[in-house]
Amino acid sequence: MRFSLTPKDQDYFRLFSDQAANLDASAQLLLRFMNEYGEAKSIAASILEHEHVGDKILHDIVKRLNRSFITPIDREDIYDLVATMDEVLDNIEAAADSMILYRVTAPTKFALRQTEVIAKATAMLHHIIDDLEKRTDLLERIIEVNSLENEGDRIARDAVAALFDDDMPAKEVIKWKDIYELLESAIDECEHVANVIESIVLKHN
Repeated sequence: MRFSLTPKDQDYFRLFSDQAANLDASAQLLLRFMNEYGEAKSIAASILEHEHVGDKILHDIVKRLNRSFITPIDREDIYDLVATMDEVLDNIEAAADSMILYRVTAPTKFALRQTEVIAKATAMLHHIIDDLEKRTDLLERIIEVNSLENEGDRIARDAVAALFDDDMPAKEVIKWKDIYELLESAIDECEHVANVIESIVLKHN
């Protein structure tokens, strides 16, 4: 059974896709940020622009919710979906900003691996949300996002362990622990987005 849509319903799904595309673009920029660290400041500025776009889309959807009597899916699910995507975006922007603020000279291999997981997860979420209206093979792809979150957890544990294995100054340990936690939070919130989508799909079976 597909969602029963009116023109207003379709606007919601379009906005979900816009938010997912914006989120994915910011994650791919974060990957560039790590790989082209000499251009970190300019790339971070672009990530911040995407964060502002994400805020605008979120506010547009909340305004629409406040004036809509009928929505294609539960109002709480709509809010959870877009708010959680916004949380991912906020963590991406905060990670890039923190690396510049802390005057990090180069990304670690762990930060790069975490960012690669984020980029894979947001790309998968983008595809899932584009297909949310017709619900094609969503559950299989949601499981892939869950697997990426497990991979992210392993990388985060290894990253923190390495901080204390190496003879790193205490200030550097504090900086990197903060950055790793922001990147891990972005990955965790990607799984949260996937879980919200799974709940929506199961309700509308």
